[in-house]
Amino acid sequence: MQKIDSSRFAWVGESAHDREAIGRPSLTFWQDAVRRLVKNRVALFCLILILILTLMSIFAPMLSAFDYREQHYGHTNAPMGTICDNPDCAGYGHKHLFGTDTLGRDIYTRIWMGGRVSLTIAVVSALIDLVLGCIYGGISGYFGGTLDIIMMRILEIINGIPYLIIVILHMMIMKPGMITIIIAYSLVGWIPMARLVRGQVVALKQQEYIAAAEAMGASAWRIIARHLLPNTLSVVIVRVTLAIPAAIFSEAYLSYLGLGIPLPMCSWGSLAQAGIENFRIYPYQLMLPAICISLTMLAFNMFGDGLRDAFDPKLRR
Repeated sequence: MQKIDSSRFAWVGESAHDREAIGRPSLTFWQDAVRRLVKNRVALFCLILILILTLMSIFAPMLSAFDYREQHYGHTNAPMGTICDNPDCAGYGHKHLFGTDTLGRDIYTRIWMGGRVSLTIAVVSALIDLVLGCIYGGISGYFGGTLDIIMMRILEIINGIPYLIIVILHMMIMKPGMITIIIAYSLVGWIPMARLVRGQVVALKQQEYIAAAEAMGASAWRIIARHLLPNTLSVVIVRVTLAIPAAIFSEAYLSYLGLGIPLPMCSWGSLAQAGIENFRIYPYQLMLPAICISLTMLAFNMFGDGLRDAFDPKLRR
């Protein structure tokens, strides 16, 4: 092999600046999760869809020329796009974009008013499940032992009671409405959250920083609130996004069974229940609330999948 002459090489020295340079920008866990979530186009599209449905539910009934409770028996089951020709109507001269129902009420206004009710029930129920589940699961997982066994057996007993029976009993005791549905769903809806948090806490309490906090004299409540629960936050957020469509579906089938929102208030479930009666003649009265329910549940489920992928440390690059 031919020897290469050393004169062909030159010593360039060592650059302290290059030695200390960072190969890539330093990102926190949350910054990296947001970066990967933004790159997920499906999850981003679902988030935009959720925001659109939420904004329409908030502002559309306020901006509509029709009242969702206003009835006009001479203008019933009008097709989509019909102009209101009733001088006594508050929206005289305006179009019924989604037509009217069997009582002459504007479906467009009722659809978005129903969305406001359904989303409110779902979000409030999910937040209650979050609070109860985190507290219950955190206490059970951290203290363990006999207390953990007793608390888990209580969960199994509550979970063994059918949800529909709980709702029917509440309807007999309390006045039907949003509060009753939220309370009935929250009585059993927090159980999966509690089990999830308990499992995460059991795994995290063996870490060194928990032992260090205990050695420094931190109380059990401080360790749970400041160290354990924040480290389960990524998993909990994903669970909340998946609990919202479950609550929407529960409200929908309760309203479909006649156990939901009382008239004249409406929800997507009650609108679907009213539309099924005229489905063969006026199919749009059922299809419109069904499409809203389907889009909302699909958007929340796919956005939750995107959050799960974004918070998964195994996918971090």
